[in-house]
Amino acid sequence: MPDPLAEVIALLRPRTVFSKGISGAGRWAVRYSAFGQPSFCVVLEGGCRLAVDGYEPIALAAGDFVLLPATPGFTMSGAEPATPVHIDPQVAAAARGEVRHGTRSGPPEVRLLGGYFIFDSPDAALLVSLLPGVMHVRGLERLVVLVRLVDTEASQQRAGRDLVLARLVEVLLIEALRSTPGEDAPPGLLRGLADARVARAMRHMHGDPARAWTVEQLATKSALSRSAFYERFTRTVGLAPMAYLQAWRMALAKDLLKREALGIAEVAERVGYGSASTFSTAFSRHVGAPPGRYARAG
Repeated sequence: MPDPLAEVIALLRPRTVFSKGISGAGRWAVRYSAFGQPSFCVVLEGGCRLAVDGYEPIALAAGDFVLLPATPGFTMSGAEPATPVHIDPQVAAAARGEVRHGTRSGPPEVRLLGGYFIFDSPDAALLVSLLPGVMHVRGLERLVVLVRLVDTEASQQRAGRDLVLARLVEVLLIEALRSTPGEDAPPGLLRGLADARVARAMRHMHGDPARAWTVEQLATKSALSRSAFYERFTRTVGLAPMAYLQAWRMALAKDLLKREALGIAEVAERVGYGSASTFSTAFSRHVGAPPGRYARAG
C-alpha cells in the first residue's frame, strides 16, 4: 500500500539547494525576517539559541538538526544576551563563504551548516500546511551525514549535481519527518500517520484516489464507527476526511496538468471524477481557475 509521507515529499519536488557554513563567537544575535522557503541547519559543534516566531525557543547543541518547511521569522543567538542584528534572508542567501557572527577573531564557539531549497510543486502551500512548522531532531547522526553530503554536492559543479541534490533533499526530508514524534506533532500528516486507524484510511485514499470513497467506507477500513472515524481523522489531520481527499486529488490534478500535459478528461478520471465537466467545476472552485487555463499558464 502506498506511503502517504513518501508521496507528499515526492509531489513537493524539492530542488535548487543552497548551503553554507555558519559560525559565531562572543556576544551575538541575528534576526532573520520571514523567508517562506524551506530551510535547515545542523549544529556541528558548540551550541546556540534558536527562537522561531510562534514557537518556544530551542537550545541547540552539537548533533541537533532543525528543519523549517516554510521558514517564518526567527532569531539565533549565542550564550550571552545581545541586541539582534537584522538580516535580509534574500541578501544573505546570495553571500559567498562562511558567515561569521559576533567576534571575528579566534575560534568559533558554535559551528553550523545551514541552507535552504525550493519546493517546485504547484501546490506546495497546501502540502507544507500538513507538516510541522518546526522540526527539531537531536543526535541523529544520519541527518548530520546527509547535511554534509548536501553541502559537499552543492559546493561543486559535477555532472548530475541537480539530480543528486534533489534526491538527497528528499531523503533528508523523509528522515527528518519520520524522526519527529508524530504523537507530539500538531494536527497534520505526521500526527495522522502516527495514529494506526487514521493512517489506514490515509493509505487507502492515497492508494486509490480515483475511487468514489465515502466516510462510511473509510471508517470501515479503519475499523471505527462513522462518527468516531470522522472526529478522530479531523482532530489528528486537521482536515475532515473528504476535505483531505479533495485536497490530495487537486494536488495530483495540478501536477498532472502542469507536468504530464494530459487531457482534462484523463486527469478527471485519474483523480476520481466521473466527467470532465464535474472535474472542471470542482477544480475551478478549489483553484480559482479552470483546468485548461491553469495548464496553459504553466
